[in-house]
Amino acid sequence: MKSILPTLFAVLVTAIVALPSICAAQTEPINVALVDPIQIFPENNSIQGLRINLIYGKNASMEGLDWGLINAVGTGGLTGVQFGLANICDGNATGFQDGIVNLSNENFEGFQWGWVNSGTHVNGFQLGLVNYAGTMKGLQIGIINIIKTGGQFPVFPIVNWSF
Repeated sequence: MKSILPTLFAVLVTAIVALPSICAAQTEPINVALVDPIQIFPENNSIQGLRINLIYGKNASMEGLDWGLINAVGTGGLTGVQFGLANICDGNATGFQDGIVNLSNENFEGFQWGWVNSGTHVNGFQLGLVNYAGTMKGLQIGIINIIKTGGQFPVFPIVNWSF
């Protein structure tokens, strides 16, 4: 029993030291998804390159081109371009979203173009039927334009801005 204890202790220490690298999200160059979780790489992986979502795909973060029906990115954020019916980013986003619905739940810097565009903190341009920003540094053009805090107008048709 005494000879097993040092071995068990060594295995335990090795496992604890290796755990962060085992649990860390991987970065992959491409992903194809039918619906999450039926995709080449799981949701906790990051993609740097191309992601194609036949119906719905989600990954921790996305850098590059994100194309599909419903494109979702986790809190790791988006840097790049999203084309789809719905584009959703739970983290910071930098780039271009083109879809019927574009949602950014943190900071969005760039251009949103769709029927409904929404961002918590927008630094850029929103072009759509309905545009919403919690706070904004930029321009909105659409039928209904809402800047909750700090806009020229809280709600205004055709154009609204905050600089």
